[in-house]
Amino acid sequence: MTGLAQWWSWLKLRRIDLLWLLVMAVLAALASTRPRHSPIEFVALGLMALVQIAEMRFGVFQRRRGAIVAVAVKLGLAWWLVWATEGIESSYYLIFLLPVVSAASTLGLAGTLVAALASSLAYCTFLLFVLWDNYELAPGGERELGIRVLFLFMTGILLNHFVTETRRVAEDLVKAQAAVRRAERLAALGQLSAGLAHELRNALGVIRGSAELIVKHTSTENEVTREMAALVAREVDRTNSLVTRFLDFARPSALQRSVQGLPEVIDRAAQGFPVDTEYDPDLPEFSFDAEMMERVFVNLLSNGAQAMPNGGRLRVRARRVGDAAQVAVTDAGVGIAPENRESIFNPFFTTKPDGVGLGLAIVSKIIDDHGGKIAVESEVGVGTTFRISLPLDRT
Repeated sequence: MTGLAQWWSWLKLRRIDLLWLLVMAVLAALASTRPRHSPIEFVALGLMALVQIAEMRFGVFQRRRGAIVAVAVKLGLAWWLVWATEGIESSYYLIFLLPVVSAASTLGLAGTLVAALASSLAYCTFLLFVLWDNYELAPGGERELGIRVLFLFMTGILLNHFVTETRRVAEDLVKAQAAVRRAERLAALGQLSAGLAHELRNALGVIRGSAELIVKHTSTENEVTREMAALVAREVDRTNSLVTRFLDFARPSALQRSVQGLPEVIDRAAQGFPVDTEYDPDLPEFSFDAEMMERVFVNLLSNGAQAMPNGGRLRVRARRVGDAAQVAVTDAGVGIAPENRESIFNPFFTTKPDGVGLGLAIVSKIIDDHGGKIAVESEVGVGTTFRISLPLDRT
């Protein structure tokens, strides 16, 4: 039943399919009014309509090999149609735009230029069929032929630019939506955490005080009880430290901004790590919270060092990009799996056996509080780069 339903969904025509069939039907109707029309016209137009509908409906044609096949088939049908309708003087010469449009949509600029060149050459081959003894180009015919060929290139380049920009905007929108979802999760978690952390701290204080009393009132001969009480106190301290980190992440932070240099802060954070630094001399001093940003870089450098179990050097590059300071922290470590990249800034998400999952969440929050952005680029087995962008606001 699933297979039948899938076939039925493929057979159902969408509005765009019906519109395309209507356009081809009108072309066929107009062709039938020509005194010297050929049956090949109707066959070629029908096949072109089917190929175009298939290309719009099946994902295989959105992949590189499928797109190349679609462009080649359209180019062949366009040549066949023009050949059957007066060749170089055919009214259908614009049909060669269709393979160029397909290439511009899926094959990038280089593929678009190749398709435009192939269409131009295919169209110009009809000059070989001209009986030059009985025919010569009309005055200005060379210019007309050149304009038609250039239109193929112009259309392809403009459409490819439009498609590229549309995809870039769509990718930016996806990233923005992911950032909004993360912000919503963080806001909800922040509201929950304040009250929960307060109650936990009260309980932990009681437990630790009780453990200290046990140690104080237990004789030295009862080593087991004293050792267990000390263990409880240590675990309470560890848990209290975790609650403190959680509060640092959850509660609103008042930035202590001051105008200073970012390289100095990075150098302080890099102490104790194997780091190569590169600073742009054009990077000016600007206003930010030095203590918070040092915490950011310590966290990123620590993560980078842990991601290189076999050793290696980290790289930090700071430079000015427009009205922002951009810092790239790069390691040569194990990398981040693609399915985890959107989650790494979420609180309590970690792939480390002994990790808590708050480090990068705190980093992201500090960057957001500064009005900046953080992004990650990673390749498994090659390494990871965190890119931080901070506005150069000196006020």
